[in-house]
Amino acid sequence: MPQPPQEKKPSPGSSSPLAACEPLVASLYSQSGAARWGLSQSQFVCGLEPSLRKRFQDGAPSPSRLEEYLLTLHLEDLALTTACIEGSEAAWEYFVQEYRGYLRAAAGAITKASRYGANPQELADSLFSDLFGLMDGKRGDRSLFRYFHGRSSLKTWLRTVLAQRHVDYIRSHRRMESLDAEDGEKPALPMERVQQQPLQDPHRAHYLSCFSTALRHCLKLLHPGDRERLELYYVRQMKLAEIGRQLGEHESSVSRNLETYPPGTARVGGAALARCVFPEPCGNPAMF
Repeated sequence: MPQPPQEKKPSPGSSSPLAACEPLVASLYSQSGAARWGLSQSQFVCGLEPSLRKRFQDGAPSPSRLEEYLLTLHLEDLALTTACIEGSEAAWEYFVQEYRGYLRAAAGAITKASRYGANPQELADSLFSDLFGLMDGKRGDRSLFRYFHGRSSLKTWLRTVLAQRHVDYIRSHRRMESLDAEDGEKPALPMERVQQQPLQDPHRAHYLSCFSTALRHCLKLLHPGDRERLELYYVRQMKLAEIGRQLGEHESSVSRNLETYPPGTARVGGAALARCVFPEPCGNPAMF
């Protein structure tokens, strides 16, 4: 059974940027409705801290930037997840009542067109154990709610996690997919694949070498962490959750980071590729 939330006090000497704006924190605490779950203001602050650390990794923000960011958070959702982590029975009952149906409906929509036989109810319900964070009989210490920072609504975040779980499910089943046809027969190649022979490009080896050179040049420009993330996903074919555990990120952060790259990388890579393919000046250099 969930245990009542225990008071958490900030560690001595903590230099949280929230310490200098207590009136704002009190206002946010009131807006969040955290008291509804028996959450103290100090516990609410503990729920805000991970979001601030994630957002301002380069250093403490100015008071104006801090206030601007805090006002964009989904405070009620953040208070609810913080209370769940703290073991509030009322918060967990509310979450299950309000979100179980939504999670099952979202899982149904996500798996609707899938040919891998994923059960939407099992997909949704399997998420609850990770949200509860059961470990050694204790709840909350390993809860996925630790990765919810309030920057999106809780529903949006949950749907994203579900979608990524389904992607991992598909990838794992593709690896185990049999190449044999039914009844053990070997699948026949389509006629067009049997009859047509690929055209040999006399410049293929040169272009591949140019592409490899340009790709290595781009990878050198990336932060070591970004290069490792790309290697784990595209080379080692690891799941998002596995990458997240290795890098200390949530799977949604891994997915988001894989879709972005430093501005200008593509331009530099295009220029490097152009120098390989066209060693002599030609065309319009501005296009690269």
